[in-house]
Amino acid sequence: MHDWPAIAASLAETLAIEVAPQPAGRVHGGCINDSYRWESGTGPIFVKVGAVHALGAFEAEAAGLKELARAEAVRVPKVGATGATSTAAWLALEWIEFRSPTGRAETLLGEQLATQHRLMAAQYGWERDNTIGSTPQLNAWAADWVEFFRERRLRTQLALARRNGHAGRLHERGSLLLELMGAFFASYSPVPSLLHGDLWGGNWGADAAGTPLIFDPAVYYGDREADLAMTRLFGGFSNAFYTAYHGCWPLDPAAGTRRTLYNLYHVLNHLNLFGGGYAEQAASMIDRLLAELGH
Repeated sequence: MHDWPAIAASLAETLAIEVAPQPAGRVHGGCINDSYRWESGTGPIFVKVGAVHALGAFEAEAAGLKELARAEAVRVPKVGATGATSTAAWLALEWIEFRSPTGRAETLLGEQLATQHRLMAAQYGWERDNTIGSTPQLNAWAADWVEFFRERRLRTQLALARRNGHAGRLHERGSLLLELMGAFFASYSPVPSLLHGDLWGGNWGADAAGTPLIFDPAVYYGDREADLAMTRLFGGFSNAFYTAYHGCWPLDPAAGTRRTLYNLYHVLNHLNLFGGGYAEQAASMIDRLLAELGH
C-alpha cells in the first residue's frame, strides 16, 4: 500500500494545485507500475506510481512524451510533472477519457505516425537513456544504424538473457546473428526517424472526439520500420492503419525481411521481464533469421 497522504502532498506542491488525499480509483492496463485517476482542483489527473528508483524512468518517459509532442503529429498526453516521496515516485499526466477507436481513428493514426516519423535527427539514438518496460534502454548516439541496433538493442538483451540463465544455444545462435545481421541492410540505409519505440496495441487509443493518441513511449531516433514491425507483434492495428501509413510514406520493398529482426528485441525483452515461453519464441526467431542468411 502506498503512502497516499505523502504522495498527495508531493503532487500538490509540485503541480501547485489542490489534490484529493488519495486517488479516486485504479486505472487498469499497465503491468510495470500502478496507475490511478486522481481528483484535483483543476479536474482529474492521471498519476502513475512506482518505487522510488522508478523516478528516472518516469522523468525519461515525460521527456519522451514532450519529444513526441514536438513532432506535432500523433496526440500524446500532456505532461504535468514528476516527483517522489521517501517511498514512491510518481508521474502526473493529462487525464484523457478514452473511447473505442473507430476506423477513422485508425486511418488518422497511420497518417499521423508517418508525419511523426518525418521528424529526424542527425544520428541514431537519443539525448538520454530510457526504459523499455522496466528494462534499461541505451540510446547513446551512433552514426551507423546497424551498429546502434546490434550494440544498443540486441546485444544488451542477449547479455541480460544470459545473466538470467538463458545461455547455451540461444546465446550462441544469437551471437552469430549479431555477426551476420549487417546483410539485412546491404542495400538499405534508414533515416533516423522519431520513434515511439514501444508501439504495440495497448499503447494507443482514441479520445472522446475520436482523435488517436499514443502513450507509454520508449522514444529514440531510428528506423521507422522498427515502429511498424512492433505494431504487428501483438496485434491491435487494422488494415486501415497500414493503408493510411503506406499511402503517406511507403516502406522499403524489403521491409518484411527485417520485421523479425526488429521484433526479436521486444521478444527478448519480454523474456527478460517475464520469462516463460518467450525463450522458445526468441530462439525460433533467431533460427528463422539465420536460415534466411544461409545458417
